[in-house]
Amino acid sequence: MSKKGEDFSKKGLRTSYASTIIGISLVLFMIGLVIGGVIGLKSFEKQAKESLQGDIFFKPQLNDADIKAIELELKLWPELKEVFFVSPERAIQEFGGDGQEAEMLELFDGENPLPPTVGFRPKENYASKFGMESIKSKLLKKYKDEIDEVNFDESAVENVNLGFRQFVILFLSVALLLIVIAVAMINNTIRLSLYSKRFTIKTMQLVGATRGFIRRPFIWQAVVQGMLSALLGLSLLMTVFYGLNNLLDTIEISYTLPNFLLLVGSLLGIGIFITVVSTLFALNKYLRMQLDDLY
Repeated sequence: MSKKGEDFSKKGLRTSYASTIIGISLVLFMIGLVIGGVIGLKSFEKQAKESLQGDIFFKPQLNDADIKAIELELKLWPELKEVFFVSPERAIQEFGGDGQEAEMLELFDGENPLPPTVGFRPKENYASKFGMESIKSKLLKKYKDEIDEVNFDESAVENVNLGFRQFVILFLSVALLLIVIAVAMINNTIRLSLYSKRFTIKTMQLVGATRGFIRRPFIWQAVVQGMLSALLGLSLLMTVFYGLNNLLDTIEISYTLPNFLLLVGSLLGIGIFITVVSTLFALNKYLRMQLDDLY
């Protein structure tokens, strides 16, 4: 073969290798969007659940000092994410809205009728009707002589949990469909990449090379392809997340270090696993085929 022909062949192999990596990275980018969406949705769900609020109303004989002492004790409860004292002044501000305190006081002849209370927000595991009821029962049992009533919005609690369950089912259904399509696309890309090498594979087999010997370089190549594609897909993903954070004020995408490492590890694992498995299936196909069937 002439030098020009060899250069053309090497250029074609490099182009095929690069196009394979780019194709797989785009598919992994799509899978990364799904995984990132699931992680982000879980974080958003936690924030929504832990923003639910309950209010503790005390008996008239308790003064602010007694109420604040109970507040300090409640801050140690494992069920509660946040506990805060609500003074009568703050209560009327929240009840009447900004700038409406004077009008509210006029309705009650200048006296503030709202008592001091303690508000609380539950941790995610207790942000359900059953969890809030258990917190309420525990409060009334421990402070039966101090607490008059414990209130929380049952409909809000039910809506948060029901809304997220429905959304998660829909999101996971779409995600599963996308992942199936993505895996099929990667498998097809790998098969097309190996199709051009089918004669090389068969020649190695005909001269006595074992299947393990033939598979080894292709498997290592698949591992490298999977890693490079995952890193390229992750770079595209981070670029999209960064762009969304800077272009849209209403969207804030942030991940904790464990979640970020989970995303990176998932893309690397999925990329390597799918490329290796697809390569093995394609190789076994060509190793089983007769020489005449390769044409």
